[in-house]
Amino acid sequence: MKYGYARVSTVNQDLAGQIKSLEKEGCEKIYSEKFTGTKADRPQFKELLSVLESGDTLVVTKLDRFARSAGDAIETVKGLFEKGVRVHVLNMGLVENTPTGRLIFNIMSSFAEFERDMIVERTQEGKAIAKQREDFREGRPNKYSQKQVAHALQLLESHSYKEVENMTGISKSTLIRAKKKVADRQ
Repeated sequence: MKYGYARVSTVNQDLAGQIKSLEKEGCEKIYSEKFTGTKADRPQFKELLSVLESGDTLVVTKLDRFARSAGDAIETVKGLFEKGVRVHVLNMGLVENTPTGRLIFNIMSSFAEFERDMIVERTQEGKAIAKQREDFREGRPNKYSQKQVAHALQLLESHSYKEVENMTGISKSTLIRAKKKVADRQ
């Protein structure tokens, strides 16, 4: 039986492209999850590994979708080969349980790990550069301007939190935090 595995790192990313590729490849059952590849605990992947039997094929779109590091990829594939499971990485081809196949797989795994490490490094460098700016602020930008929040706080003087939330769209928790900030400044 052909099994597919699709994974994206964040909830905002879309699995549709990977799933479509796996369906096109003829996968009869597809396991998918939105889970960072840096975490060892990937429930759907663990479940998939437990159902694979001799003669089955595991299909993934790219190597980095199924392993956290080169070492992890090598160990996983080695375990699958021992069970008699074939591994097909769509952007690489069928990984063969031969000396040459294992060598190519190990090299590609190392490149995938290197690519991931470079992405992390560039992200950290970008963040370090951004922190040097005077206007740098860690985290997500504010959803509402100071003027909007000030207006909402004024409305609170004659309306309930629920009414102000309905009028402005600013949540009660945001209004409470803003009110506390104003009180702390005084």
